[in-house]
Amino acid sequence: MSTNISLKHINKLAIPALIAGIAEPILSITDTAIVGNISENATESLAAVGIVGTFISMLIWVLGQTRSAISSIVSQYVGANKLERVTNLPAQAIFITTAISLFIILGTYPFADSIFKLYNASNLILNYSVEYYQIRVFGFPFTLFTFAIFGTFRGLQNTYYPMVIAIIGASVNVLLDVVLVYGITGYIPAMNIKGAAYASVIAQILMAFIAAYYLLTKTHIPLRFSFPFNPEIKRFIGMILNLFVRTLALNVTLYFASSFSTSYGKAQIAAYTIAINLWFLGAFIIDGYASAGNILSGKLLGAKAYKKLVILSKKLVKYGVLLGLAMAAVGALGYKYIGFIFTQETAVLNEFQNVFWLILAMQPLCAVAFIFDGMFKGMGKMKTLRNVLLFATFVVFIPVVFILDHLQYQLLGIFIAITVWIIARGLPLIIKFRQEFLPLSEKQ
Repeated sequence: MSTNISLKHINKLAIPALIAGIAEPILSITDTAIVGNISENATESLAAVGIVGTFISMLIWVLGQTRSAISSIVSQYVGANKLERVTNLPAQAIFITTAISLFIILGTYPFADSIFKLYNASNLILNYSVEYYQIRVFGFPFTLFTFAIFGTFRGLQNTYYPMVIAIIGASVNVLLDVVLVYGITGYIPAMNIKGAAYASVIAQILMAFIAAYYLLTKTHIPLRFSFPFNPEIKRFIGMILNLFVRTLALNVTLYFASSFSTSYGKAQIAAYTIAINLWFLGAFIIDGYASAGNILSGKLLGAKAYKKLVILSKKLVKYGVLLGLAMAAVGALGYKYIGFIFTQETAVLNEFQNVFWLILAMQPLCAVAFIFDGMFKGMGKMKTLRNVLLFATFVVFIPVVFILDHLQYQLLGIFIAITVWIIARGLPLIIKFRQEFLPLSEKQ
C-alpha cells in the first residue's frame, strides 16, 4: 500500500491534528485567563487552577496513552492492509481504561486535601484546589473515552473528525466559562472557580458523545465490548504499561516544577501557571506534526517502507522547527502584552516576564523532541520512549532543578531545567532512529 508523504498530505493530517491537539490546553488556558480575572481572590484561584491542572494532566496523560497505543496498532494494520483483524480492539481498550478511571475517581476524590498538600498548597489555595478538583475529576472518564476514539481515527489516517470534536468542545467550554464563572445578572449567579470546573466537565461529556457518534457513523469500528479479547490486546497492554511508566516519569518532572514554584510564593505559582499553560499550548501546536509522524510512521513501518520513513523524519523536523521559530517570533512580538490576558497583578506579571523568553527559545527544541516522540509512538517502540524519559527525568531534570533551586534561580531555574530535559528527551531518539533505520533505508 503506497503512502503519500508530500507536504500537502502531511499538512492534511497535521493541521487538523494541531487544532484537535490544542483543545485540552485551550480548556486549561481559558480557565486560567477567566479565573485570573475574577474580582475575588484571583491570585489564589489562579494558583489552585494551576495546581489541579498539573495533577489532572498527570491522570489524563497516564491513562490517555491508549490514544497512542491504539493509533500505533491500527495504523500498522492499515499499512499491512489487514485492518479487519483489529476492528474489535478499540472497544476493548476503551472498556479497560474507562473502568480504571472510575477506580481512580474513587481513590482520589476523598483524599483531595492530602493530595494537594503534597503540592505545597495551603490555606485558601488548598481550599480552592480541593473545590475545583472534586468537580473536574468527573470529566476524567469522558476525556479518556474521547482520547481512545481519537487514537482510532488517527490509526485510520483521519484527523478531521477529532478536529471537529475538539473545536466544538473548546468553544462550548469557553462559552460556559464566561457564563458560569462570572454569572449573568438576574439569571445565573457567579460561581467563580467552581464555574470553571463545571464548564470543563460539561464540555468533556459533550465531546465524548460526539466522538462516539462519529466513530459509529463514519467508520466500521464498533463500540460494543465483546469477548474473546483481540490477539493484539497483549501488545496493547504492553505498550500501555511502558507508556504508563514513561508518563509517570514525565509527571515527576511536572510535580517537582509545580511543587518548587508553589514553595516560592503565590505570585510565583500564579506566574508558573500562566507560563506552563503557554508552554503546553506551544507543545500541542507542534504536536500537530508529531501526530502526522505518529500516523504515517506506523503505516510506513507496517508496509516496511523504510526509505520513506527516513525521508518523513527529515521533512517533519524541518516543518516542526520552522513552526517552533514562528511561535517564538509571535511570542516575542507580544512579549509585554501576553501576560495581561491572564492577570493584572503586577507581581505575577513581573515573575512571568522573567521566564517567558525561555519558553519561547525552547520551541524549536520541543519541535524536534516531540516529532521523534510521535514517530516512535507510531512505530510502537514504547520501551525506548520509556527508557529515554526515565533518563531525562531522573538523571537530568531532577539534579538540575535541585541545583538551581539551591542557587536561588527560582522560576527561571525551573524552566532552565525543563529546557535541558527537552534536549535529553530528543537527542537519544534521533540517535536511535538513525542507527536503526538508515541501514534499512539504504537497502531499498
